[in-house]
Amino acid sequence: MDNSWNFTPQSTPSFNDDSICGFANTLKELQLNNTLSCRLPEFKKITSENMEEVWHFLKNEKGRTTDFSYGGILMWVDFFHYEYTIYEDTLFIKGVVENDRETPAFSLPVGALHVKDSVALLKEYCKHHDIPLEFSAVPEYALEEMRKLSPVSVEELSDWGDYLYDAQPLATVAGKKMSKKRNHIHQFESRYPDFRTEWITSDNAYLAMDFMDIFDKEGDSSEMAAAERNLSRDLISKIAHGDIHLEGMLLFADNKVCAYTIGDIKGDTLFIHVEKATRNAAGSYEMINYLFAKAMTEKYPDIKYINREDDAGDIGLRMAKESYHPLTILKKYNIIF
Repeated sequence: MDNSWNFTPQSTPSFNDDSICGFANTLKELQLNNTLSCRLPEFKKITSENMEEVWHFLKNEKGRTTDFSYGGILMWVDFFHYEYTIYEDTLFIKGVVENDRETPAFSLPVGALHVKDSVALLKEYCKHHDIPLEFSAVPEYALEEMRKLSPVSVEELSDWGDYLYDAQPLATVAGKKMSKKRNHIHQFESRYPDFRTEWITSDNAYLAMDFMDIFDKEGDSSEMAAAERNLSRDLISKIAHGDIHLEGMLLFADNKVCAYTIGDIKGDTLFIHVEKATRNAAGSYEMINYLFAKAMTEKYPDIKYINREDDAGDIGLRMAKESYHPLTILKKYNIIF
């Protein structure tokens, strides 16, 4: 065995202050470069205080789905974890998939940027944050442009389409199709000749809140129904605190609240976000529906359509919405890239 080989041990370089500082600066530079690869500003929670900034963009969105209405966002902000950011005069909203709250998702961006540029920015954001890019509740009018960008999948949200109605039949209950609704209304008028309505204001909003305690006992016990009742209270609270966009009405029978409703307007469409009535006053649902539609179309003559939102797959709710003979159901889609 040859023992003549030569070995010179190498000393491990020591770290002095300069080398540590150099290493820190390198890390900082890498971190900075990584940050620069994501141009979208960080998202922040949508609140009553910043909703006007969000509404500035939403009110110019050309669709009629409730996902882009004032109350539709504000009511469900906690349930769907809505956050927003603005870049290049375009609104980006992040939340969760409408039918899967465990998966992050984005709404269709609204504003100056073309769809392909907005999607490119979100791809960049998702890569930076290591999350998949999925859009939820994309309105049908945007489908063609989104398909051009080669998504991995496009899935219709079959239980989440919005029921859209011609406003006049609901506001007048005229015509053969509305005969059953007229009968319920006439029966209510006969049974409660002293009925009256009041607009919900900061002074009487507590009456709607008190009514919710009664409605809780009659309401569905499912998780979604319970959540929706609590979110309804949130909208009442917002009116109580002076929100200028939400409009609501109380219906009284025997001098007690038997129903109430809350909605808002975007363009030519009235959105109904909340409608609650007690079973103890037969016909109260038909009555509040009719009286609110009548009052709102008189107050805002530009209203042509009424969006009464989706049925969330509930058969009873579906039958009730279909009984008012919608013009169409506004389809929505989940799109994955």
